[in-house]
Amino acid sequence: MNAQTRPLFDVPLRTQLFIDGRWCMPETRRRLPVVNPSTEDTIVEVEVGGPADVDCAVRAASRAFRAWKQTSGAQRAGFLRAIARGVEAQGEHLAALQSLNNGKPITESRIDVGDVIATFDYYADLADTLDAPEAEIAIPSGDHRAVIRREPTGVVALIVPWNFPMVTTAWKLAPALAAGCTVVLKPSEFTPLPELELAAIIEQAGLPPGVFNVVTGTGAEVGAALTTHPLVSKVSFTGSTAVGEQVMKAAAQSIKGVSLELGGKSSIVVFADADLDLAVDLVTGGAFFNAGQMCSATSRVLVERPLAEALIARLADRVARTVVGDPFASGVQMGPLTNRAQYERVQRFIARGKADGASLVVQGEAPEGAGYFVQPTMFVDLPTDSAIWREEIFGPVLCVRSFDTEDDAIATANDTEFGLVATVVTRDGPRGQRVAGALQAGVVWINSPQLIFPQTSWGGYKKSSIGRELGPFGLAAFQEVKQILSAADPV
Repeated sequence: MNAQTRPLFDVPLRTQLFIDGRWCMPETRRRLPVVNPSTEDTIVEVEVGGPADVDCAVRAASRAFRAWKQTSGAQRAGFLRAIARGVEAQGEHLAALQSLNNGKPITESRIDVGDVIATFDYYADLADTLDAPEAEIAIPSGDHRAVIRREPTGVVALIVPWNFPMVTTAWKLAPALAAGCTVVLKPSEFTPLPELELAAIIEQAGLPPGVFNVVTGTGAEVGAALTTHPLVSKVSFTGSTAVGEQVMKAAAQSIKGVSLELGGKSSIVVFADADLDLAVDLVTGGAFFNAGQMCSATSRVLVERPLAEALIARLADRVARTVVGDPFASGVQMGPLTNRAQYERVQRFIARGKADGASLVVQGEAPEGAGYFVQPTMFVDLPTDSAIWREEIFGPVLCVRSFDTEDDAIATANDTEFGLVATVVTRDGPRGQRVAGALQAGVVWINSPQLIFPQTSWGGYKKSSIGRELGPFGLAAFQEVKQILSAADPV
């Protein structure tokens, strides 16, 4: 492993579980290799937790909840800001670890770190508002008064994926702590290193023991134990739709609250009047950022027929010139896929597209030898029943179809079991708003890259989501609503 691919770290990487305020070894005494996707070398081995460790962590969180739920919003805000400042101070270290473990270019990892900081700061501000007096609700009775109180849900299990380590954690953890919940986090077994370093920063912020816990391990053991534990009040999961279905079924056994952020198969709709340069940037960014490993990837391109030839030609040139390589090398635009299973899955989809009769316009260059590098790929004129048009690939594969009318574009974009995001590219402002309103998606960008602000919302329609993250919706996801109705005070 050379210095370019394996940055030097001043301190040993965290590999243990974090339970009840201390780093500890698991009951299983097993270790899991964590692989650098650029080289396929083992970076380090982390401890593997099991059901007994989950039980220990959940019980610690349950004990801590009794006092933590009584803290003020201002107190919790102070902890959240301390975490944000800790991430800020360790920003370059965390970004390097993100690229080493996940494979994304270092420029993208720095964006992730900024997102984590912004999220903790936002929910700190929101926590500050929780100390305001409860507002009385107007009811049609002069003899009674009603108030609505929001209370923390309890112990929550956060199960996060490998494509955006730390970011998806921050989106769940910051509002959960702000609400007054205690937490057990399960990172992905593929990318635990950034999450464990984040845990060390959270430890330094001084949260009381048991408020925040981390159990590393597999979904089959740790994830399953969390979703069925009787002391867990809610499970918040981000990952594949197939695993989300399993989480929902498991949580149903004890009627737990569930939030799910799942898959997508999203469209970018490019009208003939679009700025061509902007369209090329938005299409390639939506398809190839993080090597296409995004639930929000707008990998289905719908282009109005008069612009189709020009857009396809420009896209083909951009795809062919995409620089794929070591995430720490200067000028690299796309790194490897994060793990071997995903690499093999994407290769199968590309072969399937060819077999389905789709026209393969171009495959870019990718490094030979070790590493999970995949050539950025573009197909055109796919049958609408093709697997690569309908199924989430989670890799750098772009599919292009033409349309003739606005109604056709909307119908084709909505013809999917998912509904996470969409993008519209047009110079016609009213049309952009009209199409955005007609698209069945939780987030729609108009002439914009995929910017996500913690003040807004995240989530989708259909099989993409249950619930919403970010904004006040993210906080509400970790709160119970209690009505208190009392007789009016005597005069």
